[in-house]
Amino acid sequence: MAGDLEVEIKAPAAVKTLSKTNVKPKKTIGRKECQLVTFDLPYLGFFYNQKLLIYNGGENFDEIFQGLKDGLAIVLEEFYQLAGKLDKDEDGIFKVVYDDEMEGVEIVSAAAPEMEVAELTAEEGTSKFKHLLPYNGVLNLEGIHRPLLAVQLTKLKDGLAMGCAFNHAILDGTSTWHFMSSWAEICNGADSISGPPFLERTKVRNTRVKLNLSKPSDAPEHANAVANGGDAEAKSKPTLREKVFKFPGDAIEKIKAKANAASPEKPFSTFQSLSAHIWQAVTHARGLVPEDYTVFTVFADCRKRVSPPMPDTYFGNLIQAIFTVTAAGLILAHPPEFGAGLIRTAIESHDSAAIEKRNTEWESQPIIFQYKDAGVNCVAVGSSPRFKVYDVDFGFGRPESVRSGLNNRFDGMVYLYPGKIGGTSIDVEISLEASAMEKLEKDKEFLMEA
Repeated sequence: MAGDLEVEIKAPAAVKTLSKTNVKPKKTIGRKECQLVTFDLPYLGFFYNQKLLIYNGGENFDEIFQGLKDGLAIVLEEFYQLAGKLDKDEDGIFKVVYDDEMEGVEIVSAAAPEMEVAELTAEEGTSKFKHLLPYNGVLNLEGIHRPLLAVQLTKLKDGLAMGCAFNHAILDGTSTWHFMSSWAEICNGADSISGPPFLERTKVRNTRVKLNLSKPSDAPEHANAVANGGDAEAKSKPTLREKVFKFPGDAIEKIKAKANAASPEKPFSTFQSLSAHIWQAVTHARGLVPEDYTVFTVFADCRKRVSPPMPDTYFGNLIQAIFTVTAAGLILAHPPEFGAGLIRTAIESHDSAAIEKRNTEWESQPIIFQYKDAGVNCVAVGSSPRFKVYDVDFGFGRPESVRSGLNNRFDGMVYLYPGKIGGTSIDVEISLEASAMEKLEKDKEFLMEA
């Protein structure tokens, strides 16, 4: 583990960087290599996946920061890929490599003495997050020369902000929260983690796919960002707004009951019911004409869909986008069970054969994902209320709020998280064009206030 390095990093007066260091696995690992597979490669052209966890308290900041570094060094013995770099082999095939000589995970301490927890747990906006998060506007492809994980711990006036940036080319949401919960386990005194990661990603797919990517400008979203002013969060026209809508358990049960009002032979799940509720409301807020197409996209976990199934602890990307499309007029004219039925059919039909077909097609003509690939007038759902994000307690309490960062946001992107209040509550974090958001936040039927 490297010692702390005092650095001069320019940031607004509100956030001052105190130190910057790197953390490597505590024990010697040697050199380890693992090829990136078909499930990983499309994300090279996206940006680092950011998560921001807000905590109350944190008076013993220096002690907490040291404890996090010590715990990180131990947990990286299992999750050593996060301390590595991206690379290519002699055939130009991307791989993730760890070597004991590499710098490891970047970890920064900072202070924002005038910033309060309440400012960051507000339901509206993300602009205040920018200087609490590492790697804004940094492409996953840049993991060739940057750490694959960067962490910033910021001392607030009355709490802590932990900003994390994960290279999405090497892990998905399931793996992200597996790592975070494992790190928290160690910080709470566990001798070892309860579920070691399954690191052999080529067990699920071993096709060698060469991509003509070597620098950021080769990635479509980099070109799009530059065209919009130079970085990932540059505001294009029209302007996006972000907001979190908090649905308590009783509202979720009402949404589910509404979708199942016709007593279908197989009841719709909470996810299907809530997704249909969001899809219908966003379509209405956008003011689409009846013949406009609208796409619902969900990034689905495929660990149990592939053949043979992979363990829950599989470390990597094992997700695929599942699409369903219909006319806006049909979504708006029918009760929620219509949309829920379309979503269920799409999800249930995405079995191992469908996954194999998608992979084979992509491997024959590889395409680096762009946001527009989510579909026209889309509602695209990522994250999951099943992720136990509020159980990530490093020894100084459970988070007050968990939010996604500024990277990888576009019109119609939705992140689902469990509600802080527990039970069946769900937080719905939506990015939407400003005029549509204005209509959505006044929609009493969507808000379950009608």
